[in-house]
Amino acid sequence: MDKPSSNFEHSTLGRTGLQVCRLGTSASYGVPGDALERAFERGVNYIYWGSRRLASFGEGLKRLKPQRERIVLVIQSYTRIAGLMAGSLERALRALDFDHADVLLLGMWNKPVPPRILDAARQLKQRGLVRFLAVSTHQRTLVPSIAIASDFDVVHFRYNAAHPGAEKEIFPHLPAANRPGMVSFTATSWGQLLGKSGLQAFFMGGHPLPKDERAPTATDCYRYVLSRPEVDVCLTGPANAAQMDEALEALTRGPMTEEELAWMARVGRAVAGK
Repeated sequence: MDKPSSNFEHSTLGRTGLQVCRLGTSASYGVPGDALERAFERGVNYIYWGSRRLASFGEGLKRLKPQRERIVLVIQSYTRIAGLMAGSLERALRALDFDHADVLLLGMWNKPVPPRILDAARQLKQRGLVRFLAVSTHQRTLVPSIAIASDFDVVHFRYNAAHPGAEKEIFPHLPAANRPGMVSFTATSWGQLLGKSGLQAFFMGGHPLPKDERAPTATDCYRYVLSRPEVDVCLTGPANAAQMDEALEALTRGPMTEEELAWMARVGRAVAGK
């Protein structure tokens, strides 16, 4: 397979061949279903029915079902017990009235996925309940080996201006052809890059923004990530319609200039305490 085609708004999701908007969205943070529908009209089609499956988001997905062929539905399983995986996926599909997921995401594996878990996921693929398998990790050094192997078609990994390690540990080591789809998460570093100090940001150990730099917006954070061509999809986690609009603004404004990228890097280093 040739290198996936990509521009700022759209990409081919690696070796899956799926056509995706480079901005994806998650159910987990509270964005309502009508905002999801508006984002879908703008092109957002990588839709993550994740760890918190909120009702309004699910209702929005149901209303989009007539356009199922355009949706890339991602359902996550965090289970460490192989026998529980099928039931969890089946319940998620029933809740949405969908007959399959495009991507089954095995969540938060910072070491190789055990054979028992991988076998359970493969069985679901054989049953036609999922089309492709994905894995998420915070351990960047695992990603190149995952990318070279054939077990997973998509990889979710952390990347933002405060945690730019993928630029050295992942991106240069991706295979030139037949690579998995690359999906980034935590573009705002849990709000740290926005100058927020919520509970999760607090426990992640962020530092204050530099006083002589303006604070980035969420739009800036998404544009920073999407300026990297190696990223097929940047996941967003809007909590409300306004935050969804802020995410969509990233598509309108396009890639960052070199000056903007340098500014984001300075802010990121400060937030990371470097």
